[in-house]
Amino acid sequence: MSLPVDPALVAAAAALGADEARARHAAIAAEIRAANHSYYVDDNPTLSDAAYDALFRELVALEAAFPALTTPESPTQRVGTGATPDESSPFAEVRHERPMLSLGNAFGEDELRAFDARVRRGLSLPPAPEAAPELRYVAELKIDGLAISLRYRDGRLARGATRGDGTTGEDVTANLRTIVAIPDRLAEPATIEARGEVFMPKAEFARINAEREEAGLALYANPRNSGAGSLRQIDPAVTAGRRLSFWAYQLHEEPLPGAAPVADQSGALARLAALGFPVNPNHRAGLDIDGVIAFLEEWRERRHGLEYETDGVVVKVDRFDQQARLGMVARAPRWAIAYKFPPEQVETILEDIVPYVGRTGTLTPVAHLRPAKVAGSTVARATLHNLDEVRRKDLRIGDHVVLQKAGDVIPEVVRPLPERRTGAERIFEMPERCPVCATPIVRDEGAVRHYCPNPACPARVAQEYAHFAGRGGMDIEGAGWAVLEQLLQRGMVRSRGDFFRLGVTDLESLDRFARRSAENLAAAIERARCRPLARILNALGIPQVGEQTAIDVSTWLAGRV
Repeated sequence: MSLPVDPALVAAAAALGADEARARHAAIAAEIRAANHSYYVDDNPTLSDAAYDALFRELVALEAAFPALTTPESPTQRVGTGATPDESSPFAEVRHERPMLSLGNAFGEDELRAFDARVRRGLSLPPAPEAAPELRYVAELKIDGLAISLRYRDGRLARGATRGDGTTGEDVTANLRTIVAIPDRLAEPATIEARGEVFMPKAEFARINAEREEAGLALYANPRNSGAGSLRQIDPAVTAGRRLSFWAYQLHEEPLPGAAPVADQSGALARLAALGFPVNPNHRAGLDIDGVIAFLEEWRERRHGLEYETDGVVVKVDRFDQQARLGMVARAPRWAIAYKFPPEQVETILEDIVPYVGRTGTLTPVAHLRPAKVAGSTVARATLHNLDEVRRKDLRIGDHVVLQKAGDVIPEVVRPLPERRTGAERIFEMPERCPVCATPIVRDEGAVRHYCPNPACPARVAQEYAHFAGRGGMDIEGAGWAVLEQLLQRGMVRSRGDFFRLGVTDLESLDRFARRSAENLAAAIERARCRPLARILNALGIPQVGEQTAIDVSTWLAGRV
């Protein structure tokens, strides 16, 4: 058996010439590798899940039509889609004793039934479910988090590691110990490996983004990447402050002499719970494929009421002996598949497109939408990224548009509905001058970026100071957007160093500030004097130096002292 392929995509690929197919394959593979790096290493996704999956499926189809394109370096042959830790990583490498596999995807009932048919053929079972009651599945909600491996010796946590590329991950034991949901000691002195998903609850994601919005900082894209970035902090105290959580879903255990081994996935989940791990209660065992489909239909809407993000259902053959017979392909097990919920889409109106000036001067067009409820929340804004994206989608002010949340998290304008146009719609143009300071806008040659080159632009300055004082920088608690605006307008802060010249008397003069508020902010400023070098570097807002680069630079400098 091989990776599932879409016959229509294979037919389209086969119609290409060999040279065209080779060029297309190289382009897609490069885009997937770049997206993997952005997603797993930078914790900053550049593609929606749907866009990524579409590219991957096309790559599989190209290789099915032109087998010579399948090489060990192809993304389809990778065990995982993460990135191997490199020399610049502050975390030690961990070699997994067993590969941490990725899963193939299914996007509809037909593809789930095709998976069931492949399983039955692989086990030499009759095609009809009622004729083979010995084949049963476990259905588990798919948590959109960061896969980790936990090693316990004699019941005590010995090591925790990220998946990385599936073969080699990073040792993040110290940070994992700060997650309350992960037991430091098991209910019995077992020696095991448990695997599961670290995730950021919706409420915590909303709290962090609210703080960033108040500080004028760019919002995090989704809980998954926020959680991944939180777990890869050098300072475990930062991870502890992010209130991450965990679900366990896989167990490897050598049974004691005379003890019966766990025989199936449903038994493994029960064993994990007995050992003290949190196991997601929203799973179901003993299912045939019809039961699996009923389970995912049940959760298609119910998932929006959960406290964590789930973007699908993982389906696993229950019995371990059947899993062993089915085996795996290079990238994924043959005995499991991930069903992805289709993004919920609604129609609304694109009332305006407004360019916002960021900290580096970049102008980002933002869609102002007639508020619409999608995937459990009301959406009125969505970034359009850049002018090229607006043109590519042919979006016009006044258009009826299709709106969704990519991965059920990120608001995304999918496409316009040109058949609904009346002729009153307007084409959006980037302004020739900065909407804040009126400086002529510059577009980088050969790039999509429009930006205000004026370093004194009030919008740039305000956001630079917000970045400096924010949680990812000097973390001056209480220096929110309203406070910063007053400090800047009154000329009390003209350079970053001016923050540290402010006293209680200065702060007490601010609007709506009493003595206690001034004392609290002064104390927060004083605490900020002792931030580590990585935080200071990030706070300075140096171009191309983000949070992880700042950590890498400070680690490198520390090694040379």
